[in-house]
Amino acid sequence: MGTTTATSELDEIVGVVAAHPGLLAKTEIGLVGEVLGDTDWTSGPGDDGAVVATSTGAVVACGEALWPPFVARDPWGAGFAAVLANVNDVVAMGAEPLGIVNTVAASEATARAALEGMRHASRLYRVPIVGGHLTRHDGEPSISAFGLGEVGAPLSMTHVAPGQSLVVAAATDGAMRADFPFFPAFEQRGERCADDVRVLPALARSGACVAAKDISMAGLVGSLAMLLEWGTFGVEVDLDVLPTPRGVAPAAWLTCFPSFGFLLCAPDGREDEVLAAFRDRDLEAAVVGRIDDTGRIGLRRGAATATAYDLTRRAVTRLPRTAG
Repeated sequence: MGTTTATSELDEIVGVVAAHPGLLAKTEIGLVGEVLGDTDWTSGPGDDGAVVATSTGAVVACGEALWPPFVARDPWGAGFAAVLANVNDVVAMGAEPLGIVNTVAASEATARAALEGMRHASRLYRVPIVGGHLTRHDGEPSISAFGLGEVGAPLSMTHVAPGQSLVVAAATDGAMRADFPFFPAFEQRGERCADDVRVLPALARSGACVAAKDISMAGLVGSLAMLLEWGTFGVEVDLDVLPTPRGVAPAAWLTCFPSFGFLLCAPDGREDEVLAAFRDRDLEAAVVGRIDDTGRIGLRRGAATATAYDLTRRAVTRLPRTAG
């Protein structure tokens, strides 16, 4: 690929990323900081989940609300996604998933389908649904779910530092949904999913990984910006080595929600341990860049480079950074 062609492709990707609704919506989180005030980004709010100390250790608590139009159009898929999102958030904090609690407000048919989706995900990931609340409701449907996990050594964005390697791990089996920017690799991974996600807590315990974030509806670049924004760090991502499914355009992959996709920060010298842990499970993983202190997220294709997000000019979540 020539430099001119690569530059043109990067410009197109950057344009798609900049306009990605999943990324732009993250600025709404700033309202939480405006009302609740400063945060240390570990005990919440800030990271994928909040680390809460107990008398015997610590747990990670998190929650997700599903987009109502998605619930109405595909209640089974929304139910599955509610569990999946919480499992991914829990393990991205280095925790072992313990259980899911949910709330559903919908018609009987929609609620039944949503609960069936939750049940399937619960079995696939070996995380029990331990309670919740159900309201029969004929108006716009609503689903929320909340996850709990046990953690020893939390993976936290507050551990990110220049010089660490950025690893992207992903399940690239399957195909993109035609109607929604979601890559459901679990359809191909099947029962392997439960142990796939538990690689992250194992890496946390070993110290080979110190920070992580799941790639969510903000897409890869948006999720990466959220991982780095606490310290206004930067990185240049090498798209030539980025794990990518066959047949999926780079811009689509960078702005989708993969069922298994994680960003991990590894201390210098521990990269091979991280890569081996995923590759031993037939998951793709690669070192795609090195964390720096520029505050800019760049993309590289061959010799061509472009800035996809500049944290020195625009925060992602707008959460306060004064505490820490």
